[in-house]
Amino acid sequence: MAKRPPFKFSARTRVGFSDTDAQGIVYYGRYNPYFDLARVEYLRSLGLLHYQGDGDFVMRANDVEYFAPARFDDEIEVYARVSRIGRTSVTFEFAAYGIPDELLLVTAHQTLVYVDLRQRKALPVPNDYRAKVAELEGADVEH
Repeated sequence: MAKRPPFKFSARTRVGFSDTDAQGIVYYGRYNPYFDLARVEYLRSLGLLHYQGDGDFVMRANDVEYFAPARFDDEIEVYARVSRIGRTSVTFEFAAYGIPDELLLVTAHQTLVYVDLRQRKALPVPNDYRAKVAELEGADVEH
């Protein structure tokens, strides 16, 4: 996995036929599973994938910007990082590039909120979760 500052983590995937539309390019909604893959692998690499705490992370916001198309069987590298940890939320940043041309395809941000699901109330992001992210991201995370 190559690194691209400020990203320190990436995951690769390949465009499947079912990801493409009638024009033969990746349908815009199919990028979210690529971001989910990168976020899951990022969390797995930090030992946070099956995090056990008082709450769960739920999606609050997701924005995507599209720059260039990807096509069936293209390999893409999705860079992922935590760009911000707030009191109750974590924001992930993504950038997907084509391989081998390194053309920027899309960028995205996802904000997840740590909540008590039964009470439907936001909880503070636990300190041990913050510490694991800080081990990888260092000073590159906004607080």
